[in-house]
Parts: sequence; structure tokens; C-alpha cells
Amino acid sequence: MIDTQNPDAPRYPVFARSQDEVPFGVTPSQTVGPYVHIGLYPTWENSGNTVPEDAPGRITVSFNVIDGAGQPIGDAMIETWQADAEGRFNSPSDPRGAAEATPAGFRSLARVFADESGTIVVHTVKPGALPAEDGTAEAPHINVGLFARGMLERLYTRLYFPEDTDAHASDPVLSSVPEADRPKLIAEKTDRGYHLTIHVQNTDGRETPFFAL
Repeated sequence: MIDTQNPDAPRYPVFARSQDEVPFGVTPSQTVGPYVHIGLYPTWENSGNTVPEDAPGRITVSFNVIDGAGQPIGDAMIETWQADAEGRFNSPSDPRGAAEATPAGFRSLARVFADESGTIVVHTVKPGALPAEDGTAEAPHINVGLFARGMLERLYTRLYFPEDTDAHASDPVLSSVPEADRPKLIAEKTDRGYHLTIHVQNTDGRETPFFAL
């Protein structure tokens, strides 16, 4: 088809074949854009609380999300997924079978949008250790999924707790990370609970390790 209003416009051949047989060029890449907010906002009520306010062992975990220029990412969204205080999941997907949540009212998933300072806060409990292959165990940790404008796909990382030094040494996932990068996954103990800064990109060696799933 020729655009008579614009004779210099690109021309595309017409194929009298199934679209599955038509050759196409490479589709230009596009970023996710702000659509994560359109598709997921508002989140469900109390989406940053995995446990009731009066739950025993309730802690506060915070994150700061920083871009490659050292600036906070104010439109980031984090999802956390974790075991309960006993290291169990109330799900048939748990190979040990579903178990009643500990403490009562706990749910494994949280979803929170960052504020303008790139800060995200989750109220939860410290998870128990998880059994791994070959009789080993994964140290207590929180799985973290990160979405933000400009990302083509979600980033996955983990938060470990600073007091579990012995368990870190045998954790098979943490052990797969270069030794110099492991401290980047270990939260800082604070007066409120725990804090982890996530550097999405950095050329000075501060970039957070991310996992391919």
C-alpha cells in the first residue's frame, strides 16, 4: 500500500499467504513503561503486611531501590515471597505438603510500591530455614521481585538476615554468588527491623546480584 499523502513513507510488500509464513523483521524493543502501576494499582488492602499487627515475631523490613545514577527509583514496585516462621508454605506446592501458617494470619506474598524516595516497607515475620537438596538447608531469606519503569523483565534477588552467619556458609543459593558480592544480599539490622538497599545498576561494584529464574 502506498501512502498518497506521504510518498516517502515506508512501503511493505503484500503477501497472499498465512501470517505464520510471512517474514518479519526484528520488532523494536520497548521498555515496560509505567504500565505496572496501571495494571496493578491499587494493590489489595494491606498488601505490605503479611501478618496482623499483633502477630508474634512481627518485624519491619525496608528496601531502598537505587538506579545506575545513584538516584532513588520512585516508581519501583517490590513483591516479596517467603516461608512462614517455621519455614513452611501453606500451599500444596510445598513438597512437604501444605501446613497451617505460623503465626496465624500469615501470608507469603507482599506487594508494595516505592515512595518518591525509592523506599518500600513490608511488615512480616522472619522466615524459617528451608530444606534444600542433598540434605542441606537454605538460610532464612526473603525472595524479592522488582519491577520498575524501563525494565524489560522483573529482577529477582534475595534478602538474608545478618545474624545467620553460620547458615549463610552452607546456603546453596548464596554460595553460588561470588564471595565478594554476598554481603550485598545481607540486610542491615536497624532499630525498626531490617533494611536492604538494592542497586539496580552500578559501575562502582555496588550493583545488587540478581538471579535468572
